Amino acid sequence: MQFWPRKRAQRPFARVRTWHPFKDLRPLGFAGYKVGMTHLLFTDAKKTSQTKGEDISCPVTVIECPPLKVIGYQAYTADPYGKKAVCGGIMNATKELSRRIKTKNKEIKFDDSKLGKVIDIRLVVQTQPAMTGIGKKKPEVFELGIGGDLKSKIDYAKSVIGKELRVSEVLTENQMVDTHAITKGKGTQGPVKRFGVAIRQHKAEKTKRGPATLGPWHPHHGNYTVPHAGKMGYHQRMQLNKWVMKISNDSKSINPAGGWLDYGVVKNDYVLLKGSVDGPRKRLVKMTMPRRILKNRQETAPEIQFISIRSKQ
Repeated sequence: MQFWPRKRAQRPFARVRTWHPFKDLRPLGFAGYKVGMTHLLFTDAKKTSQTKGEDISCPVTVIECPPLKVIGYQAYTADPYGKKAVCGGIMNATKELSRRIKTKNKEIKFDDSKLGKVIDIRLVVQTQPAMTGIGKKKPEVFELGIGGDLKSKIDYAKSVIGKELRVSEVLTENQMVDTHAITKGKGTQGPVKRFGVAIRQHKAEKTKRGPATLGPWHPHHGNYTVPHAGKMGYHQRMQLNKWVMKISNDSKSINPAGGWLDYGVVKNDYVLLKGSVDGPRKRLVKMTMPRRILKNRQETAPEIQFISIRSKQ
């Protein structure tokens, strides 16, 4: 019952419902495509670590981050239920954007007269998958929160509309990020794999790989808490505090001979995150500013000694 309902996501990229407040004037997130996993060696500089000063191995996830195109803005006012969108729109429609949504030819200007009761403003951005080698042209369109006070947010939104954002302008090495992604889809699975039900002994009645009871005779109906077979995977999940170990614009340094398995060749800026990230290869991963500050962590940027780029990953 930790995750309920166990339903499939509506779309293949995650939705960020809230943006954690941030003092610095910058976008509060970025997005990239999952390339795969490898490992590296870095010098452990954590003060309380038993391996301090030693080179240790660490699994990392490679995320390719082509620039994001800022195409508009969205303003919000206070509402009894939270925030309500009041004004905004697509101000710089691109040719690729027509693959995702229907755009109007009428140009929308930044109207300051409608910003009287606005309490928050966000950027509307689109990805540029055509710059990668994943064989995709249809972009994703979503909002990005902005840090700082309201006046600086409005001025910043005006200045960046129609321009591109690079990952180095948003994220920095040695910081923590929260990742939002859609997990791998696993199709229809039984209750053992789907819920972790214990396998019964071979002399059990009717079935081994199923729940022992479906509920009482009366009332004679099935409870939704009883584990049954059904669709599994393709859920939206968030992982907290993933360590940004490296941000680089040298794509040649990360490409193995022949490219990455089931992905191809990395052509843009890339990010190395410690550990695994939800989703299969080519899945869009959103990285946002952390909502829980991790105190017991290494203070300095990792000193990387070696990155494995074997021909088969």
